[in-house]
Amino acid sequence: MQSFDDIALLREQIKLYKREGRKVAFVPTMGNLHEGHLTLVRKAREHADVVVVSIFVNPMQFERADDLANYPRTMEADLEKLSAEAVEVVFTPTPEMMYPQGLDSHTAVEVPGLSNILEGASRPGHFRGVATVVTKLFNIVQPDVACFGKKDFQQLAVIRKMVEDLAMDIKIVGVATVREMDGLAMSSRNNLLTVDERQRAPVLARTMRWISSAIRGGRDDYASVVEDANDQLRAAGLNPDEIFIRDSRTLQAVTPESKQAVILMSAFLGNVRLIDNQTLDLASEKDEVVTEESHSEAN
Repeated sequence: MQSFDDIALLREQIKLYKREGRKVAFVPTMGNLHEGHLTLVRKAREHADVVVVSIFVNPMQFERADDLANYPRTMEADLEKLSAEAVEVVFTPTPEMMYPQGLDSHTAVEVPGLSNILEGASRPGHFRGVATVVTKLFNIVQPDVACFGKKDFQQLAVIRKMVEDLAMDIKIVGVATVREMDGLAMSSRNNLLTVDERQRAPVLARTMRWISSAIRGGRDDYASVVEDANDQLRAAGLNPDEIFIRDSRTLQAVTPESKQAVILMSAFLGNVRLIDNQTLDLASEKDEVVTEESHSEAN
C-alpha cells in the first residue's frame, strides 16, 4: 500500500495506473474507519483494478468549530485497516494542501435544489462543503468509479446530481448501510457515545422502523406520525433533531404519484448527532431498509 500526502505525486501514480489500462475506484472518507467504510472498500474492489481511499476531515462541511475539533482522528489504525484490505493507494492531504488560500477564498461548488433543503436547511453550507471537496478529490484522483454509503442519503443524492450536471465521467455506486447487531447504523460518531448512550442509541432505528410500519398500515398523516415518533425518541432519552418523510427520488413532499418514500431521521444523544434512513415502497407496500456509511457525515 502506498500513502501519499502530496497531490502531484499522487497524480503521477494515478497516471501510471491509467497508462497500464487499470481501472480506478475511489472511496473518500474522513477517517476513523469502521466496518461500514471497509464495506465501501470491498465494493470498490468489485468495480476496479485499483482502489484509492482518501482520509481527510473536511473543514468546509462543518458549521461548528467544536464539532470539527472533536471529530475522531485515528490515522494509524485507519492505515492498518486499509493495508489489511490490500488497498493500493491512500491519500492523506492536510487542510492547508486542500485549501491553500483558506476556506473563504476557495472556489465552491453548489448543487441547487438538493443542497439547501432538509438537512441542508438546518446546516447552511454543509453540502456546499461536501460538493466542493468531493469535486476537488475527483479532479485529483480521476476515478472511474466512486463508492458512497447510502446512510448519508441526501449526500449521495447531492453527489449524483453534481456528477450528472458537471458531466463527470464517473460511475457513482451507492452502498447499503452496515449496522451493528442491535440495528444501530455504523458511524464514526458512535465512538463518542457514553456506555449509557450507546445502549439507548438503537432507539433511532427502532423508531424509524415504527414509522415505516405506520405508513404501511395506512397512516398518511405524516405530520402526526412524525410527532408520535418524536415522542418515542424523547421517552428514550434522545433529543429529536429532524424527521422527514419525502419522495425518495426528488426529496420533495410525497405525492399520490410517488412510488417510494424515504424516512430521514436525526437525533442527538448528548452532544452526538446520529442519523439514519429507510426507504419505503409505496406502490407495493414492501419496505427496504437502506443499510450503509455514518456517518461520516461525509463518511
